[in-house]
Amino acid sequence: MLNFKITRLDIAQSYFTGTVEFRSDTYKANIQGQRRDKVLRLPFRLPGFGDGGGPARMLVRVSGPRGLYVEDWLTYGGKSEWLEIDSDAITYYLADHQDELDMIEVDDSGGK
Repeated sequence: MLNFKITRLDIAQSYFTGTVEFRSDTYKANIQGQRRDKVLRLPFRLPGFGDGGGPARMLVRVSGPRGLYVEDWLTYGGKSEWLEIDSDAITYYLADHQDELDMIEVDDSGGK
């Protein structure tokens, strides 16, 4: 399980930008509606993924301290400079609950 703490999240028209912390590193984040597919890109390479075994699906959950959450199955799209989430379900939920969510969890253990 990969846990990203949301440190800042700003809405800009129909998408969100901000920063997240993973372990001791800070990364930029972009969350937007899906263009064609539901996609997750991470700011680092995941060992064992993208090695010709076909696309991996990962459960991505955005949650808050009071039990609110939204989750969606996204296809792992490889490494990017940012944490990128393309999901209509997550984007629409964030529009209503932006200030109540503080964690992004990525389950990288299954769905491969």
